[in-house]
Amino acid sequence: DGDTRLAFGPFLSLLATAGAAANHTEQTQLHQDVTRNKIITAQFECYQKIMKNAGRGREGTMCNSTWDGWLCWDDEKAGSTSHQPCPDYYNDFDTSEMATKICTESGHWFLHPESNRTWSNYTRCNKHTIESKMTALNLLYLALIGHGLSLASLFISLGIFFHFKSLSCQRITLHKNLFFSFMLNSVITIIWLTAVANNQELVQQNLTSCKVSMFLHLYLMGCNYFWMLCEGIYLHTLIVVAVFAEKQHLMWYYLLGWGFPLIPALIHAVARSYYYNDNCWISSNTSLLYIIHGPICAALLVNLFFLLNIVRVLITKLKVTHQTESSLYMKAVRATLILVPLLGIQHVLLPYKPQERQAAEIYDYVMNISIHFQGLLVATIFCFFNGEVQGVLKRHWNQHRIQFGSTLSHPDILRSASYTISTISEVHGCYSFDGHTEHLNGKGCYDTKTAIYRSENPFA
Repeated sequence: DGDTRLAFGPFLSLLATAGAAANHTEQTQLHQDVTRNKIITAQFECYQKIMKNAGRGREGTMCNSTWDGWLCWDDEKAGSTSHQPCPDYYNDFDTSEMATKICTESGHWFLHPESNRTWSNYTRCNKHTIESKMTALNLLYLALIGHGLSLASLFISLGIFFHFKSLSCQRITLHKNLFFSFMLNSVITIIWLTAVANNQELVQQNLTSCKVSMFLHLYLMGCNYFWMLCEGIYLHTLIVVAVFAEKQHLMWYYLLGWGFPLIPALIHAVARSYYYNDNCWISSNTSLLYIIHGPICAALLVNLFFLLNIVRVLITKLKVTHQTESSLYMKAVRATLILVPLLGIQHVLLPYKPQERQAAEIYDYVMNISIHFQGLLVATIFCFFNGEVQGVLKRHWNQHRIQFGSTLSHPDILRSASYTISTISEVHGCYSFDGHTEHLNGKGCYDTKTAIYRSENPFA
């Protein structure tokens, strides 16, 4: 079940195959040496195991444990078939497939009819090699496209938030940090996929730098989800705990969003070094990855609880008082409520990878789409579909049209438009909440509240 754990886990084991044709002669020789060492080590361990178990009594007719040249086979009851995952000695072997060895009714291993020698069935190990190569390449390109689009959309969104000062508020500050964490995660993932996972020679060298890049990836992935938790906590504190409280201290959010994910990332790195220290920590076949994904699932569940409680409070307020600000708050909650299950669907709804090959392939595509396009999804919901952002962009676009249009002969119209935009910006300095009202400093907003409600909803 560890196959579900990494953001690119489903296809990392096949990326070396995709790039093997471009490798040089020295790289091929290096891989052959590593394969030979793996086989020799496995053979030595098998003979040690056989000698250790030689004195133990056996019940009934059984086939003796043996080494067949690739795998070690334990004692097997007569008339049964033993199964083992295919070995990882060769790039064209699919380790998710199974090798088999038949123990006949007479208590002897099956003999091949042509060679009359004991035979293990490895035919399934490379039966789907070509299809697996194409799937691996498709998933690689899908990941690169997803992170490329995410980077572009997040960069544009951050540019909008930093350029328009009327959008500045605590809620937007949280958005900025969330977007920045997704940008960093996309950058490190692209570097990992192109420079590490698809470079067999680098993986075999097992440099410290590739392990550091994996550590950074897991840390930044945690930051993504804990900044989403910060969004939920902020809304919950603002609406449920104290709607008209003083301005919240963002230092605690910085500690939770950037600081806390360091703890599971460091614990995972130490545990991986001692208990599953594979090359570049590239394998996803380890339960140690629950150290990373356990806190992420907990953050998603806590966030979901906060948001459901917020919805309950707002619906109660709407029924009792019909307050306009409650409906405006509801828009912001709805945007966050949509993102929480979408961003964590691969951890909550699809925790286990199916064993059947076609189902596993569909699973890989669903997982990779939900993971690698997250940045694009966040930017779209929190920025491009943000009513306040759309309103600011429309006002500035109209202002530029007036300035560079036919207004040169009508300076009074230009002054009137500038005054109107300035007035709206002043109102936004007090209430700014994704197109909804937000109390920022606990004072000075009551004077503008009446003006806001008299207008034709300038935040929609």
